[in-house]
Amino acid sequence: MPDKLIVAADSTAVRVALWRAMHAQVDAPPHVIEDEIGLQLAAPDEGWRQRPDMDAQATSGFRAGIVARARFIEDLVAEQNSHGVDQYVILGAGLDTFVQRRPEIAAKLRVFEIDQPGTQAWKRQRLIELGFGIPERLQLVPVDFEAGESWLERLVAAGFNASRPALVASAGVSMYLTREAIAATLRQIATLAQGSTLAMTFLLPAELAPSSERSQQQAVEKSARASGTPFLSFFSPPDMLELARQAGFRQSRHVSSADLAQRYFSHRTDGLRPPANGESFLLATT
Repeated sequence: MPDKLIVAADSTAVRVALWRAMHAQVDAPPHVIEDEIGLQLAAPDEGWRQRPDMDAQATSGFRAGIVARARFIEDLVAEQNSHGVDQYVILGAGLDTFVQRRPEIAAKLRVFEIDQPGTQAWKRQRLIELGFGIPERLQLVPVDFEAGESWLERLVAAGFNASRPALVASAGVSMYLTREAIAATLRQIATLAQGSTLAMTFLLPAELAPSSERSQQQAVEKSARASGTPFLSFFSPPDMLELARQAGFRQSRHVSSADLAQRYFSHRTDGLRPPANGESFLLATT
């Protein structure tokens, strides 16, 4: 692969990986997930914990939201696999480390990670350098979205069996896409084999957030704009469910940030929990 494609990882993906690692380092056990492999991949500067966006107290809600969405998806992967689903597609994989951390489940699956060519080339190189390699059941699928490449066509070319059901996950991506792009992606996923499931996160509009959290959400949006990755799309739960219905999904439901908090944080006494206006999930089946 040409060297010019070996670029640094996306800064947003690195931030997410570092927050996942911080959870195991600064929050009390039991941990929602334990993931420091992403930290190894990112290999940040020694003082990364002193970065403003890594302030353990100020970012605790975002950190909780990140690990909650990752755990929810991984629980869903295990559940779907127990029902015979053996294809797992990650749209916008970034520094996802499921295959490396959960080999006992990954061994029963074919996992397809989709991302931009530069990011995929970088990740492939880092996995090899760290000794993880690229296992046979993992396919890194580069898709040049800017050039108009079809992720579904590239997925099939990489060995995806379109006649069998799959779990498709997309976390932390929809807010960076236009409504039209999201609708088009939903229509494509809705054409997958019957019994396929989509788990996609989305952000609520600021007006649906508790007044106590709106200033924090506005600050996050401002930071995203400043970094060159502005948030483009927000959805109310009914709006997202209607978009899924129009796309052709047979069933869909909303899993709220409060649902995730109840599921993974209700037993905690340290106050760690995702914000009320954190990412929600669309869970839809074909």
